[in-house]
Amino acid sequence: MHPTRAQISGSMDRREFLRLAAGAGASLLFSPDLFAELPGLPKTYTYKKTETCELKADVYGAAARNKKPVILWIHGGALIFGSRAAPPQWLDPQGHYVVVSIDYRLAPKTKLPEIIEDLQDAYRWVYQRGPELFGIDPDRVAVAGESAGGYLTLMSGLEEPRPKVLLALSGYGDITMPWYTRPSPFYRQKTLVSKEEAYRSVGEACVSTLGEEDAQRYRFYLYCRQNGTWPKEVASHDPEVDPRWFDPYCPVRNVSAKYPPTLLIHGTADTDVPFEESANMDKKLSEYKVKHEFLTVPGGSHCLGDDSPSVKATTFGKAMDFVKTQMS
Repeated sequence: MHPTRAQISGSMDRREFLRLAAGAGASLLFSPDLFAELPGLPKTYTYKKTETCELKADVYGAAARNKKPVILWIHGGALIFGSRAAPPQWLDPQGHYVVVSIDYRLAPKTKLPEIIEDLQDAYRWVYQRGPELFGIDPDRVAVAGESAGGYLTLMSGLEEPRPKVLLALSGYGDITMPWYTRPSPFYRQKTLVSKEEAYRSVGEACVSTLGEEDAQRYRFYLYCRQNGTWPKEVASHDPEVDPRWFDPYCPVRNVSAKYPPTLLIHGTADTDVPFEESANMDKKLSEYKVKHEFLTVPGGSHCLGDDSPSVKATTFGKAMDFVKTQMS
């Protein structure tokens, strides 16, 4: 959950933004070797329309004459900020896949059930319309994402038909744990954001764009983490008052033997999403004997944003080997 490149105005100057960004692992978006955009210009489609919003998908690597496997990429940003722009190049360095990067409606204006509906609709659109529109093989659909996108990736494992494989980078399987429901000591060290400033920062747009808009939306995330209010702001429910309401929205509580093969990546020094989130998912997948691998990165940062190029290359190479095997 990291802010994007931007010229920041108003109550937070650029130096302050970069300081906060570094603390949140935002070097992920400043690191061209990690998140350089896939080569070639994408073709943009509208996969869903609501009364107030058009949700778009960028498609890379389409080849109408060949049925290529497809990777559905889901951006991070705590379900509050982030954009479909610039999916990571390590997903498909050799051009073997079609990569579809989606937007989805964002909190707090859109609440968790509707965000999950967008995920479901995007997945169905890729599965049903992808063969006709951009030449994908519907029997070889992978879903991948980082941070909150990793959470949504794990949620997609509950869909029918099941994805062929999942890849979750710094994802999480339970949104009711103390790291999300109580004030974060790490984020309390940052400049405190008031509720009024937080709500001013998100505006009325249903999605975000890279740049100043996205960076301003990050202020709302800071407010949530500093006050332990993320579930209440994003889901409009309090886990301490209504814990069972969250059951359908916690992948770790819904794993079964039917769950897709899964690749988990998590750094042990992640200051944003605790390493234990992936460790707990790993334990649950093992319990149900689901084919999976857990790539633990000793001392690794959030989404490996602050890690060395060699660590990134090795880790993402192993991850994509797993994906390739499951998609064969």
